[in-house]
Amino acid sequence: MSYIPSVAQARELIGKYNSEPFLLRHAEIVSGVLGYFAETHDPDRRDYWAAVGMLHDIDFGMYPDEHCVKAIEILRGENIDEAVITSALSHGYGMTGSPYKPEHIMEKILFAADELTGLIGAAILMRPSKSASDLEYGSVIKKFKDKKFAAGCSRDVIQQGADALGWTLQALIEQTILAMRTLE
Repeated sequence: MSYIPSVAQARELIGKYNSEPFLLRHAEIVSGVLGYFAETHDPDRRDYWAAVGMLHDIDFGMYPDEHCVKAIEILRGENIDEAVITSALSHGYGMTGSPYKPEHIMEKILFAADELTGLIGAAILMRPSKSASDLEYGSVIKKFKDKKFAAGCSRDVIQQGADALGWTLQALIEQTILAMRTLE
């Protein structure tokens, strides 16, 4: 019998398959960012959004070369509901072999925010405060335009995510900064 995990259950599962502190912190950040966006777009399902964010990279630590593909097997083996699997793995569509295209707003936000949180996180580390509390859009867009900065964060994916949402890049970045401020 499949189930939709709580955020705590999702956290336990991500820890079962990942031991790298960076990956665990990334899961917490993406979970928190999705929870933040849920408050506006789907407040009754905030925990669902946060659990999806927590699980999105469940296979990355053990199977980085099969990311979003091996996760299907892992999550089904853990009896996770197919809707959670589809949503969580849609962030890899067009990049990792994930068969799930981001269709719903939560999936589109996950698609964009997964990469964007990495870029913003790197920008935060460069600040004297090491905090999102004083980070502004102008600083992030400057880093966004510098292809050498956080080179592993795909600007194309971030832009595709904003476009899929029908949002400006500025709106996506500003809202994601606000979301990340709530996590400090």
